[in-house]
Amino acid sequence: MPVRIAIGMAVTVIAFAIAGRRFHWLSRLIRSGQPAPNRTRGSIIPKAEAELTEVAGQKKLLQWTVPGLAHFFTMWGFTILLLTIIEAYGDLFNRYFHIPLIGTWSWIGFVEDFFTVAVLAALVVFAVIRLKNAPSREERKSRFYGSHTGGAWLILVMIASVMITLLLYRGAQVNTDPTQFPYNDWAFASHLVAQALHPLGSGVNSVLATVFLILNIAVITGFLVFVSYSKHLHIFIAPINVAFSRRPRALGALDKTPDMDMENVSEDTVFGVGLVEQFTWKQMLDFATCTECGRCQSACPAWNTEKPLSPKLVIMGLRDNMFSSSSRLLAKPVVAADGSGGQTASAEDPQTLVPFTIDPDVLWSCTTCGACVEECPVDIEHIDAIVDMRRYEVLMESRFPSEAGLMLRNIENQGDPWGLGQSKRAEWIESLDFEVPVVTGTIPDDVEYLYWVGCAGALDERARKGVQATARMLHRAGVTFAILGPKESCTGDPARRLGNEYLYQEQGKANIATLTAAGAKKIIATCPHCFNSIKNEYPALGGDFEVIHHAELLSHLMASGKLVAGDGYSGKVTYHDPCYLGRHNRIFDQPRSVIDAIPGAEQIEMKRCRERGFCCGAGGARMWLEENIGTRVNMDRTAEAIGTGADVVSTACPYCMIMLDDAVRANAKEDEVRVLDLSQLLEESLLAGAAEEGG
Repeated sequence: MPVRIAIGMAVTVIAFAIAGRRFHWLSRLIRSGQPAPNRTRGSIIPKAEAELTEVAGQKKLLQWTVPGLAHFFTMWGFTILLLTIIEAYGDLFNRYFHIPLIGTWSWIGFVEDFFTVAVLAALVVFAVIRLKNAPSREERKSRFYGSHTGGAWLILVMIASVMITLLLYRGAQVNTDPTQFPYNDWAFASHLVAQALHPLGSGVNSVLATVFLILNIAVITGFLVFVSYSKHLHIFIAPINVAFSRRPRALGALDKTPDMDMENVSEDTVFGVGLVEQFTWKQMLDFATCTECGRCQSACPAWNTEKPLSPKLVIMGLRDNMFSSSSRLLAKPVVAADGSGGQTASAEDPQTLVPFTIDPDVLWSCTTCGACVEECPVDIEHIDAIVDMRRYEVLMESRFPSEAGLMLRNIENQGDPWGLGQSKRAEWIESLDFEVPVVTGTIPDDVEYLYWVGCAGALDERARKGVQATARMLHRAGVTFAILGPKESCTGDPARRLGNEYLYQEQGKANIATLTAAGAKKIIATCPHCFNSIKNEYPALGGDFEVIHHAELLSHLMASGKLVAGDGYSGKVTYHDPCYLGRHNRIFDQPRSVIDAIPGAEQIEMKRCRERGFCCGAGGARMWLEENIGTRVNMDRTAEAIGTGADVVSTACPYCMIMLDDAVRANAKEDEVRVLDLSQLLEESLLAGAAEEGG
């Protein structure tokens, strides 16, 4: 056996044994998680589309233009250059080896050389970015804060070594015997290297061809081993994680709706996640897939306002806990599904995730806005993991911010977070100059919609104005609607996002019964949180209704000519995207179309808008919690809105309206900037127009 074959195969066998052992261990570790049956069901078409757009097309990464392009060419370079790996191993055994059928096509050589050069160029870009931005684990403003950056330069060197040794052995082949390398001048980079090596003579080039061939194989196999033990593991498992992610997106409804059958609860039942093994295998796959890129962190409203929560560090912490708990996870099944929605607790007494891995302040800082999920290039689902841990803290340990207790009691006893009671839910209609039917039995046949007003819209003075304006606009357009009045109750969204799954389900089931008894088929919702709950989450509890947000309906009515804006309003308007309307439900264009249809309204976009909109700070039950760490989220967002020079900050969410208006008042800007719901802005244009006509 020639020496080069012996060396090449020995290096390969050793590397594959080390990497294979690691991958087998990771597979067992991830599969030790709880079942996630909904991830293995459904059509393969959405999964295929995700692989094409997010893995092959690098859709999310390309949003970060320069590094995205560099990553695109690196990823595709490695994919295309699999051909050269086949050629390298074939060359070990036969100097004249060519890939069957395509191994002599000149354009194959061109493509191989093009991507080799493209990868080298991408590496230069990565190096410049790292030198220019000086990413640091210590600097909080850096996306790489807390990331393992030590191996970053090593990975760049290894990738460069793969490309350089490839070009060197190909160039040496050209000089040794041109028939060994059939791609002619199409392999432009290889031939350029050949020209540089040509003065050494064919004998030296023959030795160099062998040396660099073996070095190329050694670097490739070494790279495989390094990747299997580093954060660059995502090269292999990101496509798997993307394939099993929720489609069309991991936002909107939470992933799991556990069975809260309290009659079958035993002392061993566990709700939520207190130990890492209580996560599903898909969540464990999330932890292992994290690239530590920091894109989630850079978009997080909590992190951007000096809170301790970094979505990246949460996932890294859970991954580290999973690895450190591997002996326990792999020794035997520690927990098992018990049929009641809980899990049988371990006989051991390991430390719970909170507070030993995840600090309580980290857990309760999350607004569940979805910015982290939106930005993640490998489709990690941070919110579900956070809410799962909150469920454990609330339901199993009764550990949660003290001020949240009042909100939960109010929902349970009075049906709303403020505790104002059902009797006040219809007071907002008293100031209207037309009748709004209040459903006592079933919805009348001549009524098209049931208007789900929501707690804030019915009970908060500022939010009421938006609801009243919406009602007047619908009436003006000839839309018939009724309300539930005292029969309406909190959807349970604040309780669910806080972690009280039981209270959420009790509220949800009661509301579904009410809606069903009323014969509701088409529902209008003003609050995006109510909209999201009824549309996306109630189906899991048995409630399936057609739900439309008032911004969608207003847009439709204006597009169809049933509602026409007045021409008396003039001013600059910036629109704030509510997280649960925008990111979670992809309603971006309809609210803007309403503003665009108002003559004289000049729309100005904030820098952070649409998919990258910045949270107001109210979501995830944060509306009801104190905010004593860092800058208030609503102050940060409102400063950006005021900075546009707009006269009006418009939105389509009562919570956002309250939070933004609070911040405007805190800045003493209420005489300069107003916060209005879309309906209020539209109505103001009509009233101004009517006043001008009357004048």
